[in-house]
Amino acid sequence: MHHDSNVAMTPDERRRLTQYLTETRERLLGLTRAFTAEQLDHKPAPDRWSVAENLEHLTIAETRTLPRVEDALRGSSDPAKQSAWEGREEALKQAVVDRTNRYQAPEFVRPTGRWRHDELFRQLEDVRGRTLEFVATTNAGIRQHFFPHPVFGELDCYQWLMIMGSHFERHRAQIEEVIADASFPQSAVAV
Repeated sequence: MHHDSNVAMTPDERRRLTQYLTETRERLLGLTRAFTAEQLDHKPAPDRWSVAENLEHLTIAETRTLPRVEDALRGSSDPAKQSAWEGREEALKQAVVDRTNRYQAPEFVRPTGRWRHDELFRQLEDVRGRTLEFVATTNAGIRQHFFPHPVFGELDCYQWLMIMGSHFERHRAQIEEVIADASFPQSAVAV
């Protein structure tokens, strides 16, 4: 079947993507927004990320991915190409969120403490805002352009945008593990 390279996503796809990207942002911010500096910086172990490091990683990863989506869309579409997850998108979301498989983040998306906390939240909101803006306005054929994910194989650009939401969910689960740690600082409670 020949895919025209510029079939825009359907209104339903756009709505689902917008909703998922918005919900995953709200859940993550709802969990972390009120944390103290001490809570944001707490590491359960030397080799584990703090809440702030998780947020920084998400910000860097999304900042890098959006231009790659835009680049892929500028390239020519390959009608013969198919996503490794064609018709299995719920399974793809679950695979991204699933923490039973741990991966070492590539060097270029590792947190280095580049932003202080207020700036960190601003950067995170900014990049997700840009992703949402892109989803709201693009008329490119995001189902007909692909680039490979290092773990999940060939994905179309719609799937890439979708798993940005799943990536937030994965790290929200990781943050919940940090919070569950016995040594996680308690919030200062007003007497």
